[in-house]
Amino acid sequence: MDPLPALPQTVGSFLAARAPTHKASSLSLRLVAIGQAHRLAGHHFDTGHPAIRETMKGIRRTHGTAPAKKDAAVADVIRDAVAALVKRPGLRALRDRALLLVGFAAALRRSELVALDMADLAFVAEGLVITLRRAKTDQEGRGTEIAIPFGHGARTCPVLALRAWLEAAGIEAGAVFHSVSRHGALGPARLSDRDVARVVKAAVAAAGYDPTTFAGHSLRSGFITTAAREGVAERHIQNQSRHKSLPVLRGYIRRGSLFVDNAAGRVGL
Repeated sequence: MDPLPALPQTVGSFLAARAPTHKASSLSLRLVAIGQAHRLAGHHFDTGHPAIRETMKGIRRTHGTAPAKKDAAVADVIRDAVAALVKRPGLRALRDRALLLVGFAAALRRSELVALDMADLAFVAEGLVITLRRAKTDQEGRGTEIAIPFGHGARTCPVLALRAWLEAAGIEAGAVFHSVSRHGALGPARLSDRDVARVVKAAVAAAGYDPTTFAGHSLRSGFITTAAREGVAERHIQNQSRHKSLPVLRGYIRRGSLFVDNAAGRVGL
């Protein structure tokens, strides 16, 4: 029996059966894939059919749609992670320290961080200027410059940490962040975005935090959260994070400012 075209009631039952183990967003993606499979086979498929629409509404009401948020690696977390890394010898600790500090200070996405080449770096009197050749919000590839000033302390200065890594590894061209073997030898491979998550998790674990609550994106969200808590103006945060969508940025800022001038703290409880 040919499974296509599928009855809307069948698809609705399929979605309902998977609701206890799948997020609503995942089920929506599966629904899109089912519709695409029908179109490729030359069939019309109405994803807005009541049997499907009402099923998805019920799933969202019952199981919710809020995404699971990973913790932001705020400045205190970064400082603790760096303190743990400086106790370790070898190239890997130097690389991980530089990766954490640069990723945090520049509010970089994982893909942007691992895509950095030496040609993208300019060490200047005030610190470091990074040129992103093509960012998520720069699909035309015009490039974006991000400035990182020298830090207040030598241990947590992103500029000094990056210099220390590059000099120790002898990197003069090509990728900035390379793999390092377990024996401490510099590898030829560029790190992947998944490697960023591994570095973040390992570093926060060494500092005593639960690594399962952090991810590669925690560096970027940590910068925004910390800046919001410190009262940095929205436009200055946006200048560093390069968010095109203000509602998305304001979501981070609101979470970072939940306890800043909180009304509940002023009612005398």
